Amino acid sequence: MNVTNGPSALPPIDPTRLLAGAEAARSRPEESAEAISHALHEAPEDIEVRLAAYRFYFYTHDYAAALPQAQVILALAARRLNIAQDPALVRPEDADFTAHDFAPGLYLQALVGIGYCAVRLGRTDLARDVLSIAAMLDPTDRFGGAWLLERYETGLAEDL
Repeated sequence: MNVTNGPSALPPIDPTRLLAGAEAARSRPEESAEAISHALHEAPEDIEVRLAAYRFYFYTHDYAAALPQAQVILALAARRLNIAQDPALVRPEDADFTAHDFAPGLYLQALVGIGYCAVRLGRTDLARDVLSIAAMLDPTDRFGGAWLLERYETGLAEDL
């Protein structure tokens, strides 16, 4: 938590400044990876930094590196929603997961992101567990957890 007043006040985190150099993920992936690593070191609890890291690793198909980013995003979103850190303990009535608000959407997207990475990594139990939770919490399947789970269960996940 940043202290915003008093003699020991810390300057606010500027994710844009921290992520400078990560914009060219496709043309200069090594430079982007270095910028992402630096930003994670400087601001590990900043949601924008974690989202940037997840996107970078996901879009470079490094699912092993994307997975822990999605897991941290899930924990940060759970904290914002004031719900259990363990998704297995979360129930639909714990938060308004149908609302088009930042935290509920982020939570559901993180679950689906974890599930997708787990599918790609062959982590069967994790994929099934988190995608089942996403399907339960997102009855309209706005974020595609039930869709992905169905494809995974029927062996169509390879087509993704």
